[in-house]
Amino acid sequence: MDNPSITIRRTEPGDYEAVRQIFASPSVVAGTLQMPFPSVEGWRKRLANPPEGLISLVACADGEVIGQTGLTYITRPRRRHVGQLGMAVREDWQGKGVGSALMAAVLEIADNWLNLTRLELTVYTTNDPAVRLYQKFGFVVEGTLTQYAFCDGAYADAYTMARLKRG
Repeated sequence: MDNPSITIRRTEPGDYEAVRQIFASPSVVAGTLQMPFPSVEGWRKRLANPPEGLISLVACADGEVIGQTGLTYITRPRRRHVGQLGMAVREDWQGKGVGSALMAAVLEIADNWLNLTRLELTVYTTNDPAVRLYQKFGFVVEGTLTQYAFCDGAYADAYTMARLKRG
């Protein structure tokens, strides 16, 4: 881990305001599929009733939530070996090891507890820091999704990336 003061734990329903604040920052909105101005109530409901197959973790520093990741494992019979990842780090903590700490923790669960052999994610082609982070953890670009999402007045391309665990 790049920063020993970062701790990782399971997301709790009471984290809704801190998680909403992460997803309200302009850089996080620009780098995810989230809409600007997320509602407190929307995040409260989302964390109180997570969908089946979701494992959500938060990164904390000095008791404050500074990042969040979600791993959704597929429950369909022919894709049970697959997990899908999403992540966001609070703007003032980006570039300080939070993403690495979250990735290490979520990969530990995927590899050693869920036996997932394929992990997938989507990242905007312009999000170089995220692409480098994912590559650091063994993800490779499998393709480019042209005009993947509408963001800040224009269409944005995205990479589809995956990490395979051979066994």
